[in-house]
Amino acid sequence: MGEAENPEQVDDHPFDAAIALKPADTGDETYTGRTHPAYANMVGPYGGITAATLLEAVQRHPERLGVPVSLTVNYAGPVADGEFTVSARPARTNRSTQHWSLDLTQDGRVVTTATAVYAVRRDTWADTETAMPDVPAPEAAPVTPMPDYVEWAKNYEMRFVEGAVPELEGAAESGPGESPDSTTTLWVRDNPTRPLDFPALTSLCDVFYPRVFLRRGQAMPAGTVSLTIYFHADDDALAAQGSRPVLARARSNRFGHGYFDQSACLWGADGDLLATTHQLVYFKG
Repeated sequence: MGEAENPEQVDDHPFDAAIALKPADTGDETYTGRTHPAYANMVGPYGGITAATLLEAVQRHPERLGVPVSLTVNYAGPVADGEFTVSARPARTNRSTQHWSLDLTQDGRVVTTATAVYAVRRDTWADTETAMPDVPAPEAAPVTPMPDYVEWAKNYEMRFVEGAVPELEGAAESGPGESPDSTTTLWVRDNPTRPLDFPALTSLCDVFYPRVFLRRGQAMPAGTVSLTIYFHADDDALAAQGSRPVLARARSNRFGHGYFDQSACLWGADGDLLATTHQLVYFKG
């Protein structure tokens, strides 16, 4: 995976094609979309693109108020290749906040549910306690792709600072490549490059490979069950970021009984905290 040659957004970017929606023929609060092969994962599409698609349904809704401040996605079942329907309903609209209920269905069956909160942001006192770590500049870290069979990862330029993908092929069952720490830090952006917006930031929040792979030094069945994102950026912060790399850091707090959690932060190139995200992941092994 090399660097994108064009620093500006390209026409027909695969990300925009993957989250594309059109109003359903029913005329209600539903949209139709289709999975994109460029964002395929082991089973169904990459979870980040599904989350971005759900947010896109709210972004394009005529009743939307403000910008996203939180999104929770629950992956109830695998999304099959092909067409799907997204229902986006404003459950309640207040003076400055709006609560959304979303479903992604296929063949009349719910496969993903989500809730979102939008708000009209206003100027207040502000401070950030979680500082961007001191790491080498993006150009000082080599581009390191994930294994070639991870199709969706080819859409991202990844420059790992720590916690790169372990050598998964041929790892012994005892996990000789085990790590005492689950932290991964990387510079990442769309490839080809694309100006950052809320759907793209949503997708980046799921860009980390499973933390259990790093701890155990080997691949094993794993999948996100629930993903929550808190958006700290506003439109101005995203515009300032442009297409520059985002610094992303993730770690787990606890592994056990078939599940682990993941906490992550994403900072802009200027050090602004753009989003924090948490997820619960199923694993077997």
